[in-house]
Amino acid sequence: MSNAASLQELLSGASELTIVCHNNPDPDCLASALALGRIAAKVGIDERRIVYSGRISHQQNRAFVNLLEIDLKPFDAAAITERPEDSLLAFVDHAVPGANNEVPEGTHVDIVIDHHPNDDIDATFVDHREELGATATILAEYVEELDVELDTPLATALLFAIRRETLGFLRGTTPAEYEAAAGLHDHADRGLLRELSSPSVTGATVDAIADAIDNRTVRGAVLITHVGRTTERDALPQAADYLATLEGVETAIVFGIIDESIHISARSTDARVNIGDVLSTTFDEVGSAGGHREMAGGEIPLGIFAGYTSDDTTLVDIVAAVVTDRLLDGLGLVDPESQKETTEE
Repeated sequence: MSNAASLQELLSGASELTIVCHNNPDPDCLASALALGRIAAKVGIDERRIVYSGRISHQQNRAFVNLLEIDLKPFDAAAITERPEDSLLAFVDHAVPGANNEVPEGTHVDIVIDHHPNDDIDATFVDHREELGATATILAEYVEELDVELDTPLATALLFAIRRETLGFLRGTTPAEYEAAAGLHDHADRGLLRELSSPSVTGATVDAIADAIDNRTVRGAVLITHVGRTTERDALPQAADYLATLEGVETAIVFGIIDESIHISARSTDARVNIGDVLSTTFDEVGSAGGHREMAGGEIPLGIFAGYTSDDTTLVDIVAAVVTDRLLDGLGLVDPESQKETTEE
């Protein structure tokens, strides 16, 4: 039995489905959730909800939700922990309770569909394809195999998600992404795809990216920088994407303080560096971090710096120094100044 058929069989015995997006969901997660909801509707599940935590702050993500009219609900713990027995819980584009989501650790998950590296997935149904460039690729395959109606909003959502997750088919792309895109192309709204690709940018996002440019430290082909404290979480991956194109740079890492956490976004085209493994090894003891060879991220509770200082400016300086040093160490780089001081001593 194929994965799609197994999923359909599991869904057919349920009365409701709760689809949990990861924190601050992106188009790959949102489109995958939309497609899974459509599959559930086809097998007769009338009670469906897509929930998320965090914020949808990236201008592209906001446009995605608004223009495609995706019905999202704020995360409610009770809706997860107090479900009927024939209710199913699904994760798309993430896999483990408590990791990049607000679901309590130890909660049983019925469905996991994901493409991110992970060795700790435990669910009734699992389709985990780390080799693929996008989770939406998997859902596009299901939609075709299960003969789900591929209307314009769904096709546009899945196609845009695949394009965005693979940076226009340039990052982590496999033949499966091209095959999925070919099947979606004729059903998608090209004008809407263009609109989603060029959303307006807020002044705060531009300011954060400017700070990342100003604060950059370069060691060989590695660029590390920070944006200080910001409300623009999604400026970090935008800055990382931009700075990774700088001449001579193969790895770009951007971090910043958002509320009570340090957020990190990284990009790498260096064949010698698995940036997901670097972040995981460097920060797993103090936070949550990881991802793919070319793209990764992480979040560290600011509480580990509690007691250092009550002055926010000083705190930013301390965080910048500590995180940069950890990254340099994790990448096996030596600060020339530190090396010089050691030699002189």
